[in-house]
Amino acid sequence: MTARRLERLAHPRFGVVILAAGASSRMGKSKLVLPWRKTSVLGHLIEQWQQEHQIAVVHAAGDQAIGAELDRLNFPRTNRIMNTQPERGMLSSIQCAAAWAGWNRGLTHWAIVLGDQPHLRRETLGKLIEFAASHPDKICQPSRGGRPRHPVVFPKVIFERLKESRDETLNQFLQNNASSVALRELDDPGLDLDLDTPADYQEALRHFRGDLESGGAP
Repeated sequence: MTARRLERLAHPRFGVVILAAGASSRMGKSKLVLPWRKTSVLGHLIEQWQQEHQIAVVHAAGDQAIGAELDRLNFPRTNRIMNTQPERGMLSSIQCAAAWAGWNRGLTHWAIVLGDQPHLRRETLGKLIEFAASHPDKICQPSRGGRPRHPVVFPKVIFERLKESRDETLNQFLQNNASSVALRELDDPGLDLDLDTPADYQEALRHFRGDLESGGAP
């Protein structure tokens, strides 16, 4: 899918939540500030999704590394969402985003983007957005081998429901709303990769370089 096609499908109704409040304890340092291509993991994620209507980054209170990187990237302070309780897990960051008053009016869908998937192909993201556009009332996820993966796209009515949810995890929320979930099977090996450890990071870099060589770079 071309960038022009991706932009036409997504703009101006999609918002993007980049989750950057994790502790990265197994990596030993913030995974989002690791080098990626000509920027950082965080910088690459922002570039991947910059054709969307609005991007917000959820970060932990007092995270100086993420704050400094967002400053270096000239990412607007007005689009930074602080999570004061990141120890509660990923769902707490999503709830902070769902409760945030800074979203542009008129958005209809939100993509929840993990901070450790810079290696996903642009084609994968484009197909997910296209799928969500054709299933506007559904929670849309990519899948590989029948297993749900990330990013997850929420329609407005369900995204707003997240802020009051008493579920403990995103998976629990999705299970409790299983009838509203639609999966799009995609053959992108990157969907199975998470950047949790230094070895994972090296594997993701190898995957990314392989895509560059084959012409399918994200």
